Amino acid sequence: MVFYLEVRNMRKHLLLLSYVGLFVALGVVASGIHIPVGPVKVFPFQHALNVLAGVIIGPWYGALAAFLTGILRIMLGTGTIFALPGGIPGVVVVGCAYHYFRRNDWMGLLEPLGTGPVGATVSTYLVAPLVGRTGTLLFFQSAFLLSSIPGSMVGLLLLKALGRMANLEIWRPKPCRSK
Repeated sequence: MVFYLEVRNMRKHLLLLSYVGLFVALGVVASGIHIPVGPVKVFPFQHALNVLAGVIIGPWYGALAAFLTGILRIMLGTGTIFALPGGIPGVVVVGCAYHYFRRNDWMGLLEPLGTGPVGATVSTYLVAPLVGRTGTLLFFQSAFLLSSIPGSMVGLLLLKALGRMANLEIWRPKPCRSK
């Protein structure tokens, strides 16, 4: 099977990748504001950006933005390895809920569902043992939820503000039509 981008879809993918770069830049710039909780640096602005990315660019490009932001934060020393499992599942849940089930901005409040149970479980049983850290599932869930609940609320407020400033549909790429 050959994978390629059709010419008519290139503009959409270029726009989506531009949004990915924008979200990564915003996440890295805001990464100086964090709250240290044990081995985790609580970063609510990443979760606000996850809500925006999940709604505006969808789950998969949003996951790419969260992944790249996490990698850059780790490289700059403003994040830990737990930034990856703490950010990626949240944006996937928001994006899937919004794009595949119901197009409602309130789906942004589902971000803690991905970050809390999924991200904390991956951190507890996969990432923490690999890097030689210890922590219980309850510890990681409380640390991640401490960050993702206020972050998702801020993200929802930003979505509502964007919707009032301009028609939010302008910000969202048009879906591709297949033949």
